[in-house]
Amino acid sequence: MSRGGDMVYIPDDSDFSSFRDQCESLEGWHCRYNKAGVTVWSQGQEESCAVQKIKTCISCKDVPAETLYDVLHDTRYRKKWDSNMIETYDIGRLTVNADVGYYSWKCPSPLKNRDFVTLRSWLPLGNDYMIINYSVKHPKYPPRKDFVRAVSLQTGYLIKANGAGACVLYYLTQVDPRGSLPKWVVNRVSQFVAPKAMKKIYKAGLKYPEWKRKHDPGYKPWVYPEQNTLPSISLEELSVQHADSLENIDETGLAEEHLSSSDHEA
Repeated sequence: MSRGGDMVYIPDDSDFSSFRDQCESLEGWHCRYNKAGVTVWSQGQEESCAVQKIKTCISCKDVPAETLYDVLHDTRYRKKWDSNMIETYDIGRLTVNADVGYYSWKCPSPLKNRDFVTLRSWLPLGNDYMIINYSVKHPKYPPRKDFVRAVSLQTGYLIKANGAGACVLYYLTQVDPRGSLPKWVVNRVSQFVAPKAMKKIYKAGLKYPEWKRKHDPGYKPWVYPEQNTLPSISLEELSVQHADSLENIDETGLAEEHLSSSDHEA
């Protein structure tokens, strides 16, 4: 999503419109998976599969769009449902609808774990919602020795209301994992990892209202900016995270049979 160079910017209406078009369009996308209400598409050349785009979609009955929007924003609740997450926290706010945050996640062993620092922006549009991010560099949060710093070129969610009390969720991501990954990993992302992640978000949406009633129900700084207590940071503190400035590791020799049993869950 970066516009090139080292200028960090906050996405505007045209960026959100472009992201929405990518989510809703089928042109140039290849269906890789379609089962039980979850569809996964990919876009990109096989030889450059490490940075191909992946798009997933799930229909969420009994979950209003605004509830799923809350789920995807609520970092405290994320610890309850995102079993792949190691750590996440907000670093600082840029505007009322943009911030910078950190996220690290467990990769299937024997792959090394990855982490991100991203600039995230969000836009409510009537009954629909979008959240998008891309990787940035922050001087206080450099790459760590225990993680491979990955790069989000563009990642985000489109939540579309689908009648009363239901929605459709799109997730689109183009990530450079900073590693030459074996082909089986790329296949697993579309066949297992992405569908499983979408189902987790759906289940999290079903359980969120009850959880939120017991955990500071009025606190939603993504809806009520006056509640945001994050320190303000300026764009001048940030720069675009270019993939070629990071270590690139070769994991192509890792065999699929070395996966731990939990990684095989669909």
